[in-house]
Amino acid sequence: MMNRVVLVGRLTKDPELRYTPNGVAVASFTLAVNRSFTNQQGEREADFINCVVWRRPAENVANFLKKGSLAGVDGRVQTRSYEGQDGKRVYVTEVMAESVQFLEPKGQSQNSDRGGDNFTSRPSGGQEYPFGNQNQRQPQRNTKVDDDPFAGGGQIDISDDDLPF
Repeated sequence: MMNRVVLVGRLTKDPELRYTPNGVAVASFTLAVNRSFTNQQGEREADFINCVVWRRPAENVANFLKKGSLAGVDGRVQTRSYEGQDGKRVYVTEVMAESVQFLEPKGQSQNSDRGGDNFTSRPSGGQEYPFGNQNQRQPQRNTKVDDDPFAGGGQIDISDDDLPF
């Protein structure tokens, strides 16, 4: 069996942080994920997906993400049910996040264009990241597919033990 979900989207409101009676942190938030196609009117629609994260990552989400923040979620789908106030059974489907990645530098979501997702932007040096890799990100050098990494005619010394075949 396989139950794996990977999402990238923006928070629709600030995360809600609560604690269980045993003191375990749990945060819930809704992620707006754009569909990869447009409807008949040419508009891009989005799905609004409820997510839940537990323990220390829940506290990080509550402290560093807010409405409009771009986030990546890796987790699994879970369905639960409870009895509503009217006595009827209510079913809820949520993504139980095992990992939440903050995909923008701290404070950038305030200034970002809400018209579309900015998946390819690279932060310049000096901007803070709430957690994760604290090293400065270096600009990536794009290489052409036609570039020959062995151009220059130098000889490469490789042992037969290093070859995978």
